[in-house]
Amino acid sequence: MRIQVNAVHFTADQKLLDFIQRKLDKLDTFHDRIVSAEVFLRLDGNDSNKIRMKIFEVKLFLPGDSLFISERNQSFEAAIDLAVDRLKNLLVKHKDKQRHISNRDINRETKDSQQDLVEVDALNEDGEI
Repeated sequence: MRIQVNAVHFTADQKLLDFIQRKLDKLDTFHDRIVSAEVFLRLDGNDSNKIRMKIFEVKLFLPGDSLFISERNQSFEAAIDLAVDRLKNLLVKHKDKQRHISNRDINRETKDSQQDLVEVDALNEDGEI
C-alpha cells in the first residue's frame, strides 16, 4: 500500500513514519484491495509551552470508495493505535457490505435465470417452441 504522510507545521521523525507504515500495512489483512492511504499529523494547541494534543488523520482509498478516521491523544502512537482499531472495524463492515451487495445481485440474477428456465419448460410442455 502506498502511504503519503503529511506532518503539518513540524517534521516527523523516521521512527514515527516507520510506526505508521507498520500499523497501516497490517490493515491489508482485513481488506486486500486498499489502494493507498493519506495521513495527516497535526499538533493541537497554540501555546508552545502547553502540552499539545496530537491529531492523527488517515484517509484510506479503496476501489470506488474511501474511509476517513481522525483520532486525538496525548501521543501520536496512542492516536495511531486507536485509529487503526477503528479502521479495522470499518474495513470489516465495508467488506461485509460489499459481499452482501454482491450476494444479493447474484441471488437476483439466479432467480431471474431460474424464472426464464421455468418459462421455457412451460413452453416445451405445451408443444410450442
